[in-house]
Amino acid sequence: MAKTDAGQMIVKPSAESLAESARAAGTRGLPPVHAWNPPFCGDLDMRIARDGTWFYLGTPIGRPELVRLFSTILRRDGEDYFLVTPVEKVGITVDDAPFVAVDFEAKGAGEAQSLTFLTNMGDKVTAGPDHPIRVERDPETGEPSPYVLVRDRLEALIDRKSFYRLVEIGAHAEHEGDNWFGLWSRGRFFPVIPSAELG
Repeated sequence: MAKTDAGQMIVKPSAESLAESARAAGTRGLPPVHAWNPPFCGDLDMRIARDGTWFYLGTPIGRPELVRLFSTILRRDGEDYFLVTPVEKVGITVDDAPFVAVDFEAKGAGEAQSLTFLTNMGDKVTAGPDHPIRVERDPETGEPSPYVLVRDRLEALIDRKSFYRLVEIGAHAEHEGDNWFGLWSRGRFFPVIPSAELG
């Protein structure tokens, strides 16, 4: 149980009640979760692992259609992740990024190239000014973790096989005064690693 700002008691939702509320909202396409402002109902024992697997009460959710439904009501506020419906908002744990980019298609070459990614949820997104690619590197190992923005501050971790393919079509360009190895998509250059580090 939790209380709203007005002091009303609210029942903590379950995965089932969230799914029912999400289905009831029934909008075509993605629901407008950014416009919903329901009361916070506490945290739910739900976790998205780094490989994109969704867990509920410690067990993988085995119904892809249910995972897809939950993915459409996911919102990021600050550094925290929530499932949001018109009537409830619950916190969940995300180990890394909420989505995984499992494949991509490259069209064109050089500055005219476009890279369209496919996520584990079936979303397609073309990298560019509105959907940037960024790469974080582990400070101890130097290992890169590449991401592409899917929507509303929700990113997809680009999986290893896709990243290796991206490296094969990468290019060198000047970025902020330095030479970088990186990727072009929709006229935007995304730096991956300083050229000097490639040897």
